[in-house]
Amino acid sequence: MSDYQEFTKQINKKTGIDLSLYKEVQMKRRLTSLREKRGFNDFQSYYNAIAQEKELLDEFLDKVTINVSEFYRNASRWSVLESKVLPKLFEKKKKLKIWSAACSTGEEPYTIALVLSQFLDLSQIDILATDIDDNVIARAKKAVYNERALQEMPTKIKETYFTKDGTFFHLDEKIKKCVTFKKHNLLADSYPGSFDLIVCRNVLIYFTEEAKHTIYQNFSNSLVDGGVFFVGSTEQIFSPDQYNFKVLDTFFYQKNM
Repeated sequence: MSDYQEFTKQINKKTGIDLSLYKEVQMKRRLTSLREKRGFNDFQSYYNAIAQEKELLDEFLDKVTINVSEFYRNASRWSVLESKVLPKLFEKKKKLKIWSAACSTGEEPYTIALVLSQFLDLSQIDILATDIDDNVIARAKKAVYNERALQEMPTKIKETYFTKDGTFFHLDEKIKKCVTFKKHNLLADSYPGSFDLIVCRNVLIYFTEEAKHTIYQNFSNSLVDGGVFFVGSTEQIFSPDQYNFKVLDTFFYQKNM
């Protein structure tokens, strides 16, 4: 067994993260770079250090869980959510059950809340947001962002719901209250159910085809009939029918009724 494979076994035992379900070439390259930057010559010595030092473990988790996010990322898709997808869902019910999976530092679930604020009173919005990384969840709950994270946001929304403090922007408490954050491992934990909308974007590209297949099936099972799954701009699902999906729009899949 290679040094890296042994490392993946030890990490799985310690954190519950199964690195073998991520694309190996990309993940190994990323972690080798991190390991060498910290001065370790092999994965065993790096693991020993991770097991003892919380800072190294936190840095490792941050690297593994690929936390790159921004509000209204790929803005044209959010316009489709607002103009086409949500009106369709609201035809059936007035209160939607929504899950933002692998939510990173919160930009995605807060964007959903901001879009929903165009339709509903904020007291009617309740979004579940999950991630595997405690650190990013803590940052998401604070909801303080730099200018780059807000670059695709409509100006009116930015002026209404953010307060500038130096170079940072603080999100309005009323929007923060619309989102509940919880820890969840897409590869290991059971999935909650009965959702009208699940958003999981720009994460699944890092997984193996086998892992993606399982995750797509789990998401399909978590949606109500007619519910919608919204994916990232590099994550088109080929043969969506195998997951009981049909294409609603580009990067939007609706579960068959």
